[in-house]
Amino acid sequence: MAEKPHSNFKVVADNRKARYHYEIGEVFEAGLVLTGTEVKSLRTGRSTIAESYASVDTHGEIWLINANIPEYHSGNRFNHEPKRHRKLLLKQREIAKLSQGVAREGMTIVPLKLFFNNKGRAKIEIALAKGKQVHDKRETEKQRDWNREKSRLMKQRD
Repeated sequence: MAEKPHSNFKVVADNRKARYHYEIGEVFEAGLVLTGTEVKSLRTGRSTIAESYASVDTHGEIWLINANIPEYHSGNRFNHEPKRHRKLLLKQREIAKLSQGVAREGMTIVPLKLFFNNKGRAKIEIALAKGKQVHDKRETEKQRDWNREKSRLMKQRD
């Protein structure tokens, strides 16, 4: 049999609470401008994007704010700041969509997933999101519980 090609895809950090707290709209995949020690630290898989968000500045650039990439243990004096602002790489059309969504509709740019793609490049999945109200969150919990109960009943029936 032919050997499967080795895939380099690896999820480094996942923001699971984002789908609970926000109603996710359009999703974009963006590149990150990182230093060498940040990439090495990401490969260890200890970074978090749970409290982070992205914002558009006046020059038309998007920055990832409050993402925690811990210092690389062998980085010595060339190490980076763990919570520094990191520039996101997107096309101008995508940046325009994101900035219009934030300015006009009051949406937020939320990071969903930080990963290495098949080429080994660090990418982040961001989305335009609208905050959920408390009753919307309750509805999400009810729907999730019902789906769980439904799957249990289907297993018992088989």
